[in-house]
Amino acid sequence: TGRNTMTQRRSYQIGTGFFILLGFAALAYLATQTTSVANFRQGDSYTLKARFTNIGQLKLRAPVKLAGVRIGSVESIELDPTKLDALIKLSVDKRYNDVPDDSAAAIFTSGLLGDQYVGVQPGGSPDMFKDGGEFVLTQSSMQLEDLIGKFLVNGSPQKPADKASAPDEAAAKVAAPTPPAPDIKH
Repeated sequence: TGRNTMTQRRSYQIGTGFFILLGFAALAYLATQTTSVANFRQGDSYTLKARFTNIGQLKLRAPVKLAGVRIGSVESIELDPTKLDALIKLSVDKRYNDVPDDSAAAIFTSGLLGDQYVGVQPGGSPDMFKDGGEFVLTQSSMQLEDLIGKFLVNGSPQKPADKASAPDEAAAKVAAPTPPAPDIKH
């Protein structure tokens, strides 16, 4: 029976080890599929530029999407020393060369806490972007800290000014004389 328990223990250890390896393989697969290194093979491309006052956590090689479809990636991120804003160069696949030149670019977040990407909202112009074109309309990244700060500041039911004026109104009501009741004679 001693040999029997050793064989069972060994097979249990092998099964546990295999299960752990399978778990690590699944995690590695998910990590590569959910980041910006996801399978996107880009052929010939052209470059578009966009300026943002705040790019948040946008990274190089982040996706550029139009209607949810990946059409390119972020090629470079630089700070413009004169305007002090972020100049982003987007590498867009030449297959998608029919983006109207009045389209808007915005920075969005995948899910609640996912990676950020550049979303293109198409315009209605008959003219299309050429290589080196620049987005005129851009929307910067919304920072979670800013949203929480705005909620905390504006979330109170009364403003401080309302609280200051409330005692004055109460005092005015108390100070105002009440008119005497009319005498009614039958």
